[in-house]
Amino acid sequence: MMRFLVFATLLVGSAGAEDYRIELSTIQTSVGDLYWAQSRAALIPGEPARVIVTTQEIEKAGSHGYRNVFVTETTDGAKTWSSPKEIVSLRRARMPEGHDFVIGDVCPQTHVKTGVVLAHGKTFGFEGGVKENRGFERVSYSTYSPKKDTWSGLKLLELPEKDHEGFTILEPNSGCHQRYDLPNGEILLPIRYRKNPKSRQYTTMVARCTFDGETLTYHEHGSELTFKGRRGLYEPSVIGYGGRYYLTMRADESAFVSVSDDGLNYTPPVEWKFDDGKVLGSYNTQQHWVAHSDALYLVYTRKGANNDHVNRHRAPIFMGRVDLERLCVIRSTERILLPENGVDLGGGFGVLDFNAGETWVISTEMGFPEDRRNEPNRILLSKILWSKPNKLFK
Repeated sequence: MMRFLVFATLLVGSAGAEDYRIELSTIQTSVGDLYWAQSRAALIPGEPARVIVTTQEIEKAGSHGYRNVFVTETTDGAKTWSSPKEIVSLRRARMPEGHDFVIGDVCPQTHVKTGVVLAHGKTFGFEGGVKENRGFERVSYSTYSPKKDTWSGLKLLELPEKDHEGFTILEPNSGCHQRYDLPNGEILLPIRYRKNPKSRQYTTMVARCTFDGETLTYHEHGSELTFKGRRGLYEPSVIGYGGRYYLTMRADESAFVSVSDDGLNYTPPVEWKFDDGKVLGSYNTQQHWVAHSDALYLVYTRKGANNDHVNRHRAPIFMGRVDLERLCVIRSTERILLPENGVDLGGGFGVLDFNAGETWVISTEMGFPEDRRNEPNRILLSKILWSKPNKLFK
């Protein structure tokens, strides 16, 4: 196992009912001509508990030059990590039609009922192996069996041809999304897609799916949500909390939130704001959820933090407590989870509940300024160390 030392510990004050502190460390550092990207974790229960992190090679210039997928793991609570190992079954491949095909924006999560890791994302297609063609985007997934220590190949989720309004479901994907698994094993999978082949505007829906340990099966979806901005609503993340379901969505211009009583049908989206009425300032990137038994939190990036020099203001990464009635972030609870160092941290990150005392947020440095692209990049871990146990963890 390779050892990476903790490089900082931040003491954090009260964030409502519970105090917590933040502990920062580095999981991996890139070597060579490619960066790491879109790194996210899954917990595999046991003695000891394992955490696997999927990560993907990416070209240093641009944002979608995805290559092969790797995995690194820890069995000692992130004190040490294994050297990244390629997942050969997910290797980028040339199709008979002449384009390259690869899974991307991977989000692994253990499906408790089957004990299998279900890693969902999207497919990327590159004409002649070079030019990205979004027409190849689909909801893709792969499975990892901890018992067999094997990964499946890339699989595609079968969806209905048309949505509720009769529009063809174009280019659906579930990359960079946060799903929610119900106690009965069913899955609420957020999906984005396009209705109009002449428009880049995305629509968000949440699909109810089942998973038998090998195959993910669509059954139904509810509301179809969009926004009359440049690219609509996309990169949705959903969570169940306190008997309701909360959905946060990216837009180019801002970020939006919606709520549901059944997990499928959502209220009209409202713009994320602070409790003082001012717009949150998160835009053109994803947000995710952290759930503690005492409070629900939003994890996000935003403008207005002396960060105009950062690509799309995607650093630092913040966390703030959500007012569940007003659907806003309580400004006084905002804390920095990952400080900025001039590069993009919010273009691909994820959340993991490690145990009742720890929640992990993992991100990867991306979007380097051109004059810094010779630097290696890092996969970073921010541990949220709760002073009160998270009773939601089972």
